Amino acid sequence: MAVAADKTEDVAEVKTEQEPEKLGAPEHRKWPVKSEFTPEMLAEMEKLLPQRLNRVVATSLAGCIHCGMCSDACHYSVSIPEDKTLVPAYKADRFRKWYKSRFDWMAKVFPSFVGAKGLSKELAEEMYDKLWGGCTMCRRCTFNCPMGVDYGLTVRTARGIMQAVGRVPQNLQDTVDTHYNHGNNMAVPQDEFVETIEWIEEELQDEDGCENFKIPVDKKGAKYFLTLNPREPKYYPLTIQATAKVLNAAGVDFTISSRYWDLTNYALFNGNDPDAKLFSKWQADDVQRLGCEYLLSGECGHGYRALRWELSNWLGGVNFKITSVMELMADLVQQGTFKLDKSVWAGKRFTYHDSCNIARSGGIMEEPRIIIRAAVDDFAEMEHNREHGFCCGGGGGALAMPEFSPRRIAAGKIKADEIRATGANVVLQSCHNCTDQLKEICEHYHINAKVMNLAELLAAALVL
Repeated sequence: MAVAADKTEDVAEVKTEQEPEKLGAPEHRKWPVKSEFTPEMLAEMEKLLPQRLNRVVATSLAGCIHCGMCSDACHYSVSIPEDKTLVPAYKADRFRKWYKSRFDWMAKVFPSFVGAKGLSKELAEEMYDKLWGGCTMCRRCTFNCPMGVDYGLTVRTARGIMQAVGRVPQNLQDTVDTHYNHGNNMAVPQDEFVETIEWIEEELQDEDGCENFKIPVDKKGAKYFLTLNPREPKYYPLTIQATAKVLNAAGVDFTISSRYWDLTNYALFNGNDPDAKLFSKWQADDVQRLGCEYLLSGECGHGYRALRWELSNWLGGVNFKITSVMELMADLVQQGTFKLDKSVWAGKRFTYHDSCNIARSGGIMEEPRIIIRAAVDDFAEMEHNREHGFCCGGGGGALAMPEFSPRRIAAGKIKADEIRATGANVVLQSCHNCTDQLKEICEHYHINAKVMNLAELLAAALVL
């Protein structure tokens, strides 16, 4: 069973150490956010284009044969079929036309033949509309593409160029700025965070059979360094309580940092690599500060991907292991670590939404189903699931771009239709962006279904 944290370290002292160390470096806001492109911005983008290209992006920009197979894969084009400009190939072509005008040799002779077009304000504004407001970088289209075009990486590259000159959705950039300035993307002060964790621990101990359960903070040498989505201490503390209940019941040795506990990395969405690297370094340094063996990602789609698959790329490798709470819970279930009572969920039908960054871009597909089938009897899959599941519509920073909300809700129709078809009254998922989007589309499309995390499902079924 987990042991209580050694809290001899004064919170005020920790807070002084907590002040985010900028580590010298990223050109975080060289350009303020702009409402439209200017000639100066376009000129700077021309300089940035060759710097941001790599082999995969260049191949993706050159490789599209406009076959149209991506149109059936995109939740935007499937849910809003009347708008042909939402087909992935068309959206990517806003960027591709500019690329070809610079780097396709045939564009020098026959620009119209290869679809080349120089960067103008009109083209740049269309690129802004389609690549920020018409794509969640879910990469489902890539799985349908016979040429292997990586639309997610292509869109992120274009976003990064636009962000570098200040043409970025204000709320999305504000989220990154908040993380940069406060160490987490909701500006939760360290003393308030520690107090919240202590309160959640007290609430957990009030549950029958949980009197000795602990939520250790800054425990040196713990095996697992548990990370959280800031929406949890801010709005969903019961999710932290449920996760801690499961880990305690299994005797898992874990801790939460009082410093860099935020697993999110919205620089993955706005395309700013220096910021993405910085946020990752904060987490990696904190794991080493506490001497933990594993960095344990909480239930968050892009947060898991940023930690498990991108952190090592940004930092050039790490000397600790990285896994997710979904994988850990599945292992605990398979090992028979605890007993579960399925009767607590009797009379309810469940379905599961595969977060794009957890399943398609993360490889975690069977683990959630191991957890679900161990806890419930009535589980119905959506028509498209695992790596083939449709995006809910909330990924890629979409929820942080309110100017595109009507399109985001409209694009969620295919997911709403598939939820309705299962007859489920509980939708399970492992991502807070998915939580908010799924709740919104269920309400909008009049589906009477509760949205729930996997830890909440498992915690309620525990026999202690």
